[in-house]
Amino acid sequence: MLYLGIETSCDETAVAIVEDGRKLLSSRIVSQINLHRQFGGVVPEVAARRHLEAINDLVAEVFDESAIAPRSLAGIACTNGPGLIGTLLVGLSCAKALAWSYDVPLLAVDHILAHVCANYIGSDLEPPFVALVVSGGHTQIMHFQSYKDALVLGQTIDDASGEAYDKVARLLGLGYPGGPAIDQAAVGGNPRAFALPEGVVAGYDFSFSGLKTAVLRTLENHKDKNISVDDLAASFQDAVNRVLFRKTMLAAQNLNLDKIVLAGGVAANSDLRRRFETAAGIRLYRPAPSLCTDNAAMVAAAAHYSGQPVPLSASAYSRRY
Repeated sequence: MLYLGIETSCDETAVAIVEDGRKLLSSRIVSQINLHRQFGGVVPEVAARRHLEAINDLVAEVFDESAIAPRSLAGIACTNGPGLIGTLLVGLSCAKALAWSYDVPLLAVDHILAHVCANYIGSDLEPPFVALVVSGGHTQIMHFQSYKDALVLGQTIDDASGEAYDKVARLLGLGYPGGPAIDQAAVGGNPRAFALPEGVVAGYDFSFSGLKTAVLRTLENHKDKNISVDDLAASFQDAVNRVLFRKTMLAAQNLNLDKIVLAGGVAANSDLRRRFETAAGIRLYRPAPSLCTDNAAMVAAAAHYSGQPVPLSASAYSRRY
C-alpha cells in the first residue's frame, strides 16, 4: 500500500511517499525557518505563499525519486488540521487536485496523530502504548489503544511546551526557533542554578505560562547583575522536561504499559530524550530527528493506519482539542 503524504500545517512544505506505513521511499522538505527568523516567529500569510511556491516541485521530485506511478497509489494523504488555516489550505488544495486527477482516494490526517505515526517508520512499534506529543503548538499525553483509537489523557491548558521554548528563547536573546537554541545553550549551563516552578495542574494536564513569566521575573530581578544565559536556559529546560517526563511515566505506570513514544519537534530535545532513554522498565520509541519536526512521511504513515477517506469538498480546521 503506497501513500503520498502532504504536510503544510505551519512553516515546512513537505511531500513524501511511504510504503505500508513503515518504509520511506522518498521525502522532500522545504523549511522556512530562515525566512521567519527575521520576524521572531511564523507569519501565516508569508508561510502560505511560500508553500504555494514550493509544493508542486516537491511532488514532482518524490515521484521521480521513488519511480512510483501516481495511479498505483492507494491514496493522497494530507494534513487538514490542526494548524494555520491559510497554510493548511495550500496543501489540501494540492492533495485534492492530485486525488482527482489520478482518480485515487483523498485521505485527511490529523497533524497530532501524524507526529505519533512517525514512530512507525522503520520500526516494529505496535499499539498499545503511551505517547507524549510535544511540538510548537501542542503538548499532550495520549493513550493509543489501537492504530485507530487514541485517547487524550492530558494536555496543556495554556502555552504548549514548544511555544514556551520560543518565548523564553526570545527573552534570553537566543533567537528563533527557540527549542534548538535553548537545548544548545543548556549544554553549558547548570539546571539547578535557578529554582523555576512547575505549573501545578491536576492529573496529566500541563501549564507552562507561569514558567515563562518566572523566567521574565528572574531576568528583571538580575538586570543589574551578570546573569548566565546558559544557566537560565538549563534551568528552564529542566523545569519543562521534568514535568513532561514525570507525568508521562505516571500515565504509563497507571495503564500498566511499558511502551512510551515521543513525538513532535520538542521530542528532539537532547535532555528530554536522555531522561526517557535512561528510565528503567520502559521500551522507548522516538523518531529520527529528521522525523520529529513537521514532515510528510508521518502523514503518509498515518494514512496507512488511520487515515479517513474524505470527499473533495473537505475543509481544514485550526484546532480540534
